[in-house]
Amino acid sequence: MKTSDFYYDLPQELIAQTPLDRRDSSRLMVLNKQTGATRHLHFYDLPTLLRPGDCLVLNDSRVLPARLLGHREPSGGAVEVLLLVDRGDKVWECLVRPGKKLREGARLSFGDGLLTAEVLEVCEGGNRLIRFHYDGIFLELLERLGRMPLPPYIKAELQDPERYQTVYSREVGSAAAPTAGLHFTKELLQQVQNMGVDLAYVTLHVGLGTFRPVKEEEITDHEMHAEFCTISQEAADTINAAKRRGGRVICVGTTSCRTIESWAAEDGTLQASSGWTSIYIYPGYRFKVLDCLITNFHLPESTLVMLVSALAGREHILAAYEEAVRERYRFFSFGDAMFIG
Repeated sequence: MKTSDFYYDLPQELIAQTPLDRRDSSRLMVLNKQTGATRHLHFYDLPTLLRPGDCLVLNDSRVLPARLLGHREPSGGAVEVLLLVDRGDKVWECLVRPGKKLREGARLSFGDGLLTAEVLEVCEGGNRLIRFHYDGIFLELLERLGRMPLPPYIKAELQDPERYQTVYSREVGSAAAPTAGLHFTKELLQQVQNMGVDLAYVTLHVGLGTFRPVKEEEITDHEMHAEFCTISQEAADTINAAKRRGGRVICVGTTSCRTIESWAAEDGTLQASSGWTSIYIYPGYRFKVLDCLITNFHLPESTLVMLVSALAGREHILAAYEEAVRERYRFFSFGDAMFIG
């Protein structure tokens, strides 16, 4: 299949720039994966789509305030550093701007010297290995000095950083939010639990590769980025129990989907697992665990449009996306949601 097979035309004004006042007031398109039929609800209507015995799988990763603004020493020139991967021993792999100025040996300062750093190495592809120097706890410093690394298509400033976190986030490590979960409130989660739906929390730390466009003409030539994910024994047991009793496993977001599909046995069972995944799901893939998916609307020609097409069929997905454009749905990270089942 060609990458161009997953293109759709999206007016720029439909890309949501800010979150809604109420998380669960976003719209929810319901797509029947067998027939392609759609209907239109709001996210607070989600309980009407669930059944006792179902299991919601949620990604509890928390976004690192990983965007650091500082200056080069001694010149004072402005720099921007985006933390990507913790390589240990205070060394991070980072994206940097301006790249031409940040060669090996360059010294950096953030927050009036509370945090300093040195470029150790220029990696293949242009990322930098940077060693940081500081007193105290690095995550606490980041909470003070760092900013949310919003996706490149969001130009507006985020007034409340917590709106780019899910209400159940707890494991710090993502460079971007698992955005399907942004629609949940604590009250809505309690409501679905009260009706007999189980919750299983897994962790996948979202990398910026999630925004990387597919540049290859043939989709099978694309190389997926790797992301670290974990399934606890408790989560595995909860999901396995739902499958045994005939309940549906409903993943909240493509990250939860990729996590459980990465570690599932051929019979669809799970056990405690942890490691890097670069699973690539596109049409032709046979889902081992997932039955339904709650997800946002994704970028044209992206691996995530390919993933949802693997679940519901490319024609059904593109038709649903065209309908969402006609109905003026809000797209991408702060946009509306879809229930595919």
